[in-house]
Amino acid sequence: MASPTMLNEIDRLKALESYSIMDTLAEDDYDSITQLASAICGTPISLISLLDGKRQWFKSSIGLDASETPQEISFCQYAIQSEVVYEVVNTLENPLFVNNPLVTGNPNIRFYAGAPLKNKDGFYLGTLCVIDTIPKVLTDFQKKSLQLLANQVITLLELR
Repeated sequence: MASPTMLNEIDRLKALESYSIMDTLAEDDYDSITQLASAICGTPISLISLLDGKRQWFKSSIGLDASETPQEISFCQYAIQSEVVYEVVNTLENPLFVNNPLVTGNPNIRFYAGAPLKNKDGFYLGTLCVIDTIPKVLTDFQKKSLQLLANQVITLLELR
């Protein structure tokens, strides 16, 4: 699986580092957002995923026991390339993901939608994403809600 080229990657990583958020303990404010995202989108999994150049680390994780995965197999590396919610309706029909180990094995991802976490300086730090084990399509309301919740994640980061 080829990883996309990240524009301004050095500056993006500096921006992420400035928040001193990586590898911190779970926090109720972030967990509330992922719980709400799962409820609105009807998915068993929701994550606040931050990309540090080598891995995607989960600040909050609902429905998934892992705390991180290698960046090269992450869906979020593609989602942060977009201004809008990045949606993969059925991973088994998408050539980018059909052979991904997160699709072919546990957690058996079939659906993914990620709202980019864009800070005030325009850097994409990660995503608020929802995941399911069955294919689906989000409604416009669900996509808008996911993006609004992603904006709240950025607000929490800015308040740190």
